[in-house]
Amino acid sequence: MQVRTAAIPEIKVMQLTRHADRRGFVSETYKRRDFVEAGIDCEFVQDNHTLSVDAGVVRGLHFQIPPFAQAKLIRVARGQIFDVAVDIRHGSPSFGRHVAVELSSEDWNQIFVPAGFAHGFCTLEPNTEVLYKVTSYYSPAHDRGLLWNDPALAIDWPVDPRDAVLSEKDKKWPRLSELPEFFRYLGAECAA
Repeated sequence: MQVRTAAIPEIKVMQLTRHADRRGFVSETYKRRDFVEAGIDCEFVQDNHTLSVDAGVVRGLHFQIPPFAQAKLIRVARGQIFDVAVDIRHGSPSFGRHVAVELSSEDWNQIFVPAGFAHGFCTLEPNTEVLYKVTSYYSPAHDRGLLWNDPALAIDWPVDPRDAVLSEKDKKWPRLSELPEFFRYLGAECAA
């Protein structure tokens, strides 16, 4: 596994290794020791799997507030996504800024997003499957979001807002300027 630091240093992008032969391949997508060596010392407690049937599906921007804040490790099992993490930690030098990367089953890469970031993605291919690990259990009472196309975020989404396929909930999240102060910047961490 090769790890590179994104423009916001707490976010890590990983290139995974596949060992292939005529039968297919095998790949270690998570090995705790390697993650700790890369500075990611988190305990993941839940795995999630999404299927988006259409290209242009936008999921996000989501996060959970303390005490159920989540760090996430995201990868694509089938298809391709435009993946986004927005820093919502008040006092952070990168507050309101984002990192965007393409993740795909072909490139076999993944991204680590710490707690204190709103996360979302847009599918670039039909029938895209996304897998992600989280460090806290899902809690509906602590589920929050940020409006995906808030102009203040300046995210260059690869889908026209009129064509994006969103849940009703994702259409109604607040803008960054309306978001309460859920997180304070404390440096790199797995949970808030």
